[in-house]
Amino acid sequence: MDFDIEGIARRVRALGTEISPQSIEGTAALYAPFHEREPYRAVQLSRDVRYGPHERHRLDAFVPAAADAAARPILLYVHGGGFVGGDKRTPGTPYQDNVALWAVRHGLIGINMTYRLAPQFAWPAGAQDVAAALAFVRAEAARFGGDPQRIVLLGTSAGAVHVASYLAHREFHPPAGPGVAAAGLLSGIYDLPSAPRNPMHDAYFGTDPATYVAASTLPGLLETRVPLLFVLTEMDPQFFQQQGLAVVNAWVARHGRWPRFVYLPGHNHLSSTMHLNSPDRVLGDYLLDLIRTAPAL
Repeated sequence: MDFDIEGIARRVRALGTEISPQSIEGTAALYAPFHEREPYRAVQLSRDVRYGPHERHRLDAFVPAAADAAARPILLYVHGGGFVGGDKRTPGTPYQDNVALWAVRHGLIGINMTYRLAPQFAWPAGAQDVAAALAFVRAEAARFGGDPQRIVLLGTSAGAVHVASYLAHREFHPPAGPGVAAAGLLSGIYDLPSAPRNPMHDAYFGTDPATYVAASTLPGLLETRVPLLFVLTEMDPQFFQQQGLAVVNAWVARHGRWPRFVYLPGHNHLSSTMHLNSPDRVLGDYLLDLIRTAPAL
């Protein structure tokens, strides 16, 4: 089947900006035919490895079946789900496995993690879980053939918030620092006081405005030394567009230049990760550039 990137972009735009079951299913249907039929044939896969005591403290590790002598960089991916849902894989579909499979295809170790959910586990549970998964991956890197000095975080939506929260708040770091070579933040919320309230945000951050100020990640992200890549899609809902603008404005005010920022035309909130490991290389190439140019710790 030929991959018509412009045709798919038109169909993605036709799905609109709303994040709904229909748009999720419609986006998945567009990309599913272009993912490999036997994607695991060259991969050694370890499912549901425990990184902590809770039942959702699990990760899936994707390692090339043919081991290399040299340790590989590690991509640790944090899925979305509006703080109240989501998981590290979607059984019966390529998602979220496609992110880790993309990593293996491009010379990395791919690890997908899941985390505790709101409302039972509110702020800062997500950042704590990212910290716990990072500590586990760092300690077990040799087991996966990975380099603990080159761990890269990638988060989307709520996952981007959890990654940003970990990076921006030093209380979650080990004594030596964040221990992350670089991070990609896809369609996240960074300036919480300016974000519109909704039930999912309230479930995780609560209803006290003071909590939003304390949990906001933008001030810390402006000061982190971890190389960052911010990603926004054309069809992201309006408040994600506003958050992207807030990042750019704050970054220019603090540093006198734009951050490393990618705008994905013809993509929506779901396709930003669903297209990875398909013939569409646009985001993957930017991620590889981020990873390859990030210095080891």
